[in-house]
Amino acid sequence: MKIALLFLCLSTTALAQTGTVNGTIRDSLTGRPLAGVAVVVDYRKLLTGTTSDGDGHFSIRLSLGEHTVVVRLVGYTPVRRIVRVGGADDVETLDINMVSVASQLEEVVVTTQGVDEYVRKPILGVNQLNIATLKKIPAALGEVDLLRGLQLLPGVTSVGEASNGVNIRGGTTDQNLILLDDTPIFNPTHMFGLFSVFPPDVLGTVDLYKGNVPARFGGRAAAVLDVTLRNPVLDKAQLAGGISFVSDRITADIPIVKGKLGVLMAGRGAFNDFLLPRISDRLADIKAKFGDGVVKAFWRINSRNTLTATAYYSKDLFQTGLLANLPNVNGTATRYDHQTLNLMTRWFRTLSPRADLQTTALYVHYVPTILSPELNSGNVVQLRSSVLQRQVKSALNIALPSQKLEIGLSGVHYRIEPGTLLPGGSTQVNYITTPTENAFELALHADYERNMGPNLAVSVGLRYAQFLAMGPSLVRQYRPGEPRDDVSVIDSVRYGAGQVSKAYGGFEPRLGVRYTLGPNALLKVGYNLMRQFLQVVTNTTTPLPTSRWKTADATIRPQVSQLFTAGYFLNFHNNVYELTVEGYWRSTQHIIDYRPGADFLLQPYPETQLLQGQSRAYGLETMISKKKGELTGWINYTYARTLNQVYEGMSVEQNVNGGTWYRANYDRPHTLNASMTIDVDKHNSFGLTFAYSTGRPYTAPTGYVTIDQQQYPYYGERNQARLPDYHRLDFVWNIYNPSMAQRRWEGRWAFTIYNLYGRDNAYSVFFKTENGRTSAYQLQIFAAPIASLAYNFVFK
Repeated sequence: MKIALLFLCLSTTALAQTGTVNGTIRDSLTGRPLAGVAVVVDYRKLLTGTTSDGDGHFSIRLSLGEHTVVVRLVGYTPVRRIVRVGGADDVETLDINMVSVASQLEEVVVTTQGVDEYVRKPILGVNQLNIATLKKIPAALGEVDLLRGLQLLPGVTSVGEASNGVNIRGGTTDQNLILLDDTPIFNPTHMFGLFSVFPPDVLGTVDLYKGNVPARFGGRAAAVLDVTLRNPVLDKAQLAGGISFVSDRITADIPIVKGKLGVLMAGRGAFNDFLLPRISDRLADIKAKFGDGVVKAFWRINSRNTLTATAYYSKDLFQTGLLANLPNVNGTATRYDHQTLNLMTRWFRTLSPRADLQTTALYVHYVPTILSPELNSGNVVQLRSSVLQRQVKSALNIALPSQKLEIGLSGVHYRIEPGTLLPGGSTQVNYITTPTENAFELALHADYERNMGPNLAVSVGLRYAQFLAMGPSLVRQYRPGEPRDDVSVIDSVRYGAGQVSKAYGGFEPRLGVRYTLGPNALLKVGYNLMRQFLQVVTNTTTPLPTSRWKTADATIRPQVSQLFTAGYFLNFHNNVYELTVEGYWRSTQHIIDYRPGADFLLQPYPETQLLQGQSRAYGLETMISKKKGELTGWINYTYARTLNQVYEGMSVEQNVNGGTWYRANYDRPHTLNASMTIDVDKHNSFGLTFAYSTGRPYTAPTGYVTIDQQQYPYYGERNQARLPDYHRLDFVWNIYNPSMAQRRWEGRWAFTIYNLYGRDNAYSVFFKTENGRTSAYQLQIFAAPIASLAYNFVFK
């Protein structure tokens, strides 16, 4: 009895030490009171929760101390408030405005732009990557990376962690046209594929065309990644930057003439390679540095004319103890030095309220170099190559109430220096150079889009491309039906400067049709034909930055790709959720592959090392995304296959796998990606990404040969084995300080863990002979969890 009385007294005392929290909850836009809103205290609904009444009011008694009050209502973003009850019978008042999810900006990777622009347009396979979302998702070593973000989309994969580019819908990495402010990027990665070359702080829009490609784009067979840098701020100066495990960044917006002329400058540098051994023992002998910089000027000349100019420079220095196979070079290490210079100028003129003319000139120079210091000498032998592209293009755009028309033309000059060996002061190395390739590509295009009624819209495009391989050159003719080599040469023709050695051309139709099934659902079908006159020739799984670029010529024909697509799109719950299902089938003629034992280094006639065949790729992609709210993200699944067939003759040198269909290096049938971002409050957000895919194919020995008591592997069929499946989970905690929002300085921390559960993913399998026996070994790039911390700031 005494114990019961004691508990009663304690309970009475506890109830006496409470205060009251009253509040009113309204819609932030309309001011309308919200009824039925759940009010949860300290994340416990039982005993300490209530709901708002018809007037939006609520009242709840709380014990003394600090409490977290959370209000939730379907269709609105949850609101969290910290309240402190200071004394008995204390009364706290909360006025809460809830933001409707439907009125929020979209914050995830979406196929829409603005209000369903891309969904409503009659084109398929278009994704836009939201830059704000890119900065919220986990980043490897704290480095915000565009290409890694793209690999979370359906239909976009790579061959591994350190791959030089992405594979899109069955295409090779060089079949993607990658543009930065209209200028092509020939090497899209730093540090041999670990990070992309795109400066994250100055990105504007990122559009990926993997289905219907507008006719204004040409020259590649698979997809187009169109990256635009934002324009300078014209009204006030601004400074931003960041520090991460990998690089340091700085960006400045400088108005020169307020409202008229401004300059945007950004720089990034990575000089922390001394930390690489702490990531992995395999990186102990690696030295890697990179940097890139952008200057963009925008001049509003008057109400009808603007002028934009962009300069981009990128440089990589990479050194490894592995030796490059340079002729007669007794080296101690291998250094890779590759740099890119892109220049662009664009004049935009408004002709009328419905018409404008845009003219662009661009210059791109990509120079990869291999350096090898000689043993016991201060001399450095260099292998230098380069790709030069100059282009002028112009387009007229006419926009009418229910239709759009674009007509344009372009001219491109390619100059490729495949390789020159510079001995320096060496007496053991000879000077060697390979013939320079020159070519012109001329194109006309027209895109027409029209709404045929409330339910039907059509997009029709036509491009005509003419490619001219130019002299000076020596063109060999080979005996038909025999392998191309020095023995089968029957004649050769020399072409002088300005003479056309070979011409290719043809029409490239593009078609997209959209049919609306209802207010939120629609069907689309599409067709694309594209030609590719410039490609990478390599016999490595992922092309190296120093891999050789090659134009089409009298022997190597341009690749021709035909793509058929169909898709279903559904927006629901006030455009908060989006479901897409797309299927595709691609057929590509004259794909490039290599002969067994091919060697392209300083090869004056690369056609003797190359084979051409056909490829077929097909797949089904599905994705559901939640674009607004406290929790945003997406999940997608892709089933995709890519098979090649190469058969030029009966001999082993003229086919691959006897002319049967075989799996491409990047054939990964099953891919699952998921990304989730939770905005906990104005101070914190958390992000998780998960990636799974089937292991890529590789060539394993079909047997072993013993010579002089040494065992050597024998390779038969190509790509007949697979690596283990790949999967990885990443985590990020973004920490904001909103108290700085009204000040000139704003800061944000990002704590990232890459490969959270330490999956030992295999990048490749190699075979090594030791003590007379050959064994298989797996190579991993990131085989353990990697934590990193990055700081980003804006000074206004």
